[in-house]
Amino acid sequence: MAKRISSPNQQRRGEEIGTVYHSWQEGRYRIALVYPNGYQQGMGNLGFQTVYHLINQRDDCLCERFFVPQDTANQGSTPLLSVESDRPLRDFDLLALSISFENDYLHLPSIFAAANIPLLAEQRQPQDPLVLLGGVCAFINPEPVAEIADLVAVGEAEPILPALLTGLQQASLLPRHELLLALAQLPGVYVPRFYQPNYGATGITYQHHSGVTPTIKRQYLHDLDSSASRTFIQSQSAEFGHMALVEVSRGCSRGCRFCAAGFVYQPPRERSLENLLQQVDSGLCQRNRIGLVAAAVADYSQVVPLQQGIIARGGDISVSSLRLDAIDVQTVALLAQAGHNSVAIAPEAGSQRLRDVINKGLSEEQILSLIHI
Repeated sequence: MAKRISSPNQQRRGEEIGTVYHSWQEGRYRIALVYPNGYQQGMGNLGFQTVYHLINQRDDCLCERFFVPQDTANQGSTPLLSVESDRPLRDFDLLALSISFENDYLHLPSIFAAANIPLLAEQRQPQDPLVLLGGVCAFINPEPVAEIADLVAVGEAEPILPALLTGLQQASLLPRHELLLALAQLPGVYVPRFYQPNYGATGITYQHHSGVTPTIKRQYLHDLDSSASRTFIQSQSAEFGHMALVEVSRGCSRGCRFCAAGFVYQPPRERSLENLLQQVDSGLCQRNRIGLVAAAVADYSQVVPLQQGIIARGGDISVSSLRLDAIDVQTVALLAQAGHNSVAIAPEAGSQRLRDVINKGLSEEQILSLIHI
């Protein structure tokens, strides 16, 4: 008797902890959350995990995940199926693409081809799903993918999603043009069809529909403690799957000229120590190592008490990024005590002149002295 081979999604469901399965019989608005790269990369992305959690905690919505197959030879030849229920993209009301890297734009044509959905918004019909683009690429500059999107989320998910998801519940009641015009009134929602960019020698100007605001203002979460951002679904196949990730802070005050985080995630915000330790407690239920995620973890004002709290709970620690000029002997000693045995440092340039030009703010003397801590 031939041995039955399980599909990649069956294997993933078997090893995941924290997956949400909603019934399709309860009239929920159905959202396909698409990460335009592999499962390993997508499940290591805290923004992707947070959006999945925010949608699925609502009673009126259903969210399932899609990833690009890593077998590039078969991309476009077989339909993409959701991790949760093996359903195709066309079964969903909304395709929400979370785009963190410009290189992932190259996967968009194959994703739409696999779903038999036109890539360009103007070619899609009323029976096709709506397409929402989000993620940091979408609000750094949405124009390279504006012709694909029906909607673009300009800013962070937490303040945009509640009103947007409530508005999308009207999809079955309104013609698509009227629905999009209504959604374009929401803060942080850009509907490209209502704006026509004109590229001139002095920059870009826009002609816009009379019913929409001329400027879309980026939205951000004022109080990080009001919404957790951590690993909600644990999987050994995910990047950093051996640890539970926790977002410590958002944004950066350093202003390095090459780094988007210091500009698009303004103003810099921190989570309280109490809030972080609550998330640490949740993470330690599944993993013994806590991954602290921030643009510069050592800049967190309570970094030492946070490390001490994790160690007191029996956890190990990893950090995403450290600024050399924010490291001291105590921070390094606690990292070593918590099982962290290597740190990547980033001088970013080989000369002082270049470091000054990019506003790195580190001298050669600081770099050499801090290496010896």
